[in-house]
Amino acid sequence: MKILITNDDGIYSPGIAALAQVARKFGEVRVVAPDVEQSSMGHAVTHSRPLSYKKSPIDFPDIEAHRVNGTPADCVAMGTHLWKNVDVVLSGINMGPNLGNSMWHSGTLAAAKQAVLLGIKGIALSTPVGKTEPDFQQLENYVEKTLKLLLADDELALFNVNFPPNPEGILWTRQSVRLYDGIIVPGTDPLGRKHYWFTVAPLEPAEEGTDRWAMDHNKVSITPLRLDLTDEVMLQRKTGL
Repeated sequence: MKILITNDDGIYSPGIAALAQVARKFGEVRVVAPDVEQSSMGHAVTHSRPLSYKKSPIDFPDIEAHRVNGTPADCVAMGTHLWKNVDVVLSGINMGPNLGNSMWHSGTLAAAKQAVLLGIKGIALSTPVGKTEPDFQQLENYVEKTLKLLLADDELALFNVNFPPNPEGILWTRQSVRLYDGIIVPGTDPLGRKHYWFTVAPLEPAEEGTDRWAMDHNKVSITPLRLDLTDEVMLQRKTGL
């Protein structure tokens, strides 16, 4: 199996190194990641300037690795161009969860979506981060279990996976679509100039069976996704078909 690995945290992230080492157990691995952090970049692609790639400054033992001056989606496009017949694209392990509505702006998930747009299975993997970095060694066993489960099937598919800090099982889940309050938090920099942080506060609790609920109960969440965003119920209501 030919496995292309990317992320949105950049080539220096410990999450991508941890994922690459586990993925080696399943096939030949290559890493193509952004040269700088591209978090919350969504599915942006670069079209107004040329892209370039260079050898990674970080050593990935026995793995060919490159950095790209572009977005996560760019990295997948470049990686699959440079390395033909890729079987699966893994994106992560992201430093921070990608749950519920955050999927809309996740660069991690966008890389996996880009793979599916190119006809390749895409899997996004994320874990929460706090005051210290995630313990990727603690997650290794469940990362391997999850990949074993998802790579066993050749079907073209898109998966969003989230690992709690101390997993106690794996659940198939649906996306938690709940309202949130977009908050602008004002502040000042050391020179007294105004600046603003954008953040969110959930307005509703997580429903059982959703990705957020699984994480709240220390379960690895696997959410199968699709590219078709059509609201089938509304379409039927509007057209009568």
